[in-house]
Amino acid sequence: MAEGGNEAAGRIGSFAPLRHQLFRRIWIASLFSNFGQLIQGVGAAWAMTQLTGRADMVALVQSATFAPLMCLSLIAGAIADSYDRRKIALFALCMALLGATGLSVITLLDLLTPAWIFFFCFIVGTGTALFGPAWQSSVGEQVPARELATAIALNSISYNIARSFGPAIGGVLVAVAGVLAAFAFNALAYIPLIVAMYFWRRTPETSRLPPEALGRAVISGVRYVLHSPPIRSVLIRTVLIALAATSASALMPLIARELLGGEAGLYGILLGCFGVGAVIGALLLPRLKEKLPDERVVLIASLLMGISLIGTGLSSHAMLSGLLLAGAGAGWMISLSVAGISVQISSPRWVTARALAASYTAVCGGMTLGGWGWGRVATSYGTDVALIASGLATVATIAAGVRWRMPAIEQQRDPDQPLSEPETNLHLTGRSGPIAVVLEYRVPADRARAFYAAMTALESIRHRTGGYNWSIARDVADPELWTERYYTPTWHDYLRQRSRLTAADLETWQRAVDFHRGPGEIRVRRMLERPYGSVRWSEDVPDRGVIVPLPGQGS
Repeated sequence: MAEGGNEAAGRIGSFAPLRHQLFRRIWIASLFSNFGQLIQGVGAAWAMTQLTGRADMVALVQSATFAPLMCLSLIAGAIADSYDRRKIALFALCMALLGATGLSVITLLDLLTPAWIFFFCFIVGTGTALFGPAWQSSVGEQVPARELATAIALNSISYNIARSFGPAIGGVLVAVAGVLAAFAFNALAYIPLIVAMYFWRRTPETSRLPPEALGRAVISGVRYVLHSPPIRSVLIRTVLIALAATSASALMPLIARELLGGEAGLYGILLGCFGVGAVIGALLLPRLKEKLPDERVVLIASLLMGISLIGTGLSSHAMLSGLLLAGAGAGWMISLSVAGISVQISSPRWVTARALAASYTAVCGGMTLGGWGWGRVATSYGTDVALIASGLATVATIAAGVRWRMPAIEQQRDPDQPLSEPETNLHLTGRSGPIAVVLEYRVPADRARAFYAAMTALESIRHRTGGYNWSIARDVADPELWTERYYTPTWHDYLRQRSRLTAADLETWQRAVDFHRGPGEIRVRRMLERPYGSVRWSEDVPDRGVIVPLPGQGS
């Protein structure tokens, strides 16, 4: 989606979504919240530096904050896709507020220890993990569809504006008033976003089907990602980049103190340089995406990050290090934003929050493990060696593009004509199952190879929308007869599977159906599969064949 100032010509301005009052309110409130979180991060990292002075303990502060995002994001995404996103966001923000308040109280009572820092950072991280998918997946409800990519980029800019100035403010705040002021500021900064979410009068989405159980919803999200090759490639690249390049943010206090001989003020300035670079990267991103394919953009960003990290490890001058960290911030912002935009726009609405959660898991998993790993390297060999090794590793991630290329973004759309309701003459409940779906195609023998290729393209669609054990078979006595078969656990799961098909999915299926040569349309059988002895026929069952479960067995 191109961006610019001439909207009449179909180009969308970089700040166009801010015209929408709801989005503007939440965006401004989230800006304050981002400031608070980053200022708390400065305070927590500096407090750990003062308490222990150990590189691995300082790096683990970042890991404690991001570990919940790695572990809980998929669950949070499943909850956001199944329930009211506004209520989930409010609960998550209150949890983060509780963590920030607890950290402030412990510090006020002079009871702060490394364990308390880890604990309350984990609580704040848990609230953030629950909030992220609910907030990001609701952006599409706050702006028109054509402005979605721009709104996503604006949310990234919000974070990086805070990152540009928040750490510097945090460094000054810590230097002047101590870490307590940083923790208290974060607690207060959650309040505007809580108010904005509270007064959002969201219209709940209606569905004729009940929400999935949490466990199954998580599994559905994981299966969607696993059976979506483009999204899978994006997430693998995201993990590799986050693992390799997270050294700058994880080791920033040590860059300031050990490599440059500075204190909290310099630490905040260096973080600000990284954030300024990220904002510059966000502003450059629309132009880069307009002129270059995503793979080329990520290649340039990875190369920029790698060179900047190597230079930071070799530098002993604050100004040079600040410029290099700005380059690293620009590369970080560009590469991860390309990945995030690709995942959000190319995911259908039913799984948007879970796909975003998978993206968060990839980023935060990489940052958590990378922060720990580079902290260990810094402890054993020095901060400079860790940064140089991190830069080399970041450049090496470019080679992953040979196997996992960044895909072109394709926005998913609902079909113009939804599938008709399946005919049933058997009493079914939502829990009835498993359901075996069998489709029969009659294809001329000379078109068998092309038909088989079309059907294999359909396999991933069946799996990612909720089908299991997909297979395609050819009748040995009647070679023109082909049978497609897959299963769903219950009747409701089958109805969900049908409702999840996008317009592109139906087009892929139609290409396979076009090989069918009658007589009549393809035959679809939907069968309730029951093991021997699991049902019995009651005396008063009418001819339509109502199944009566045996005692102790569900329908």
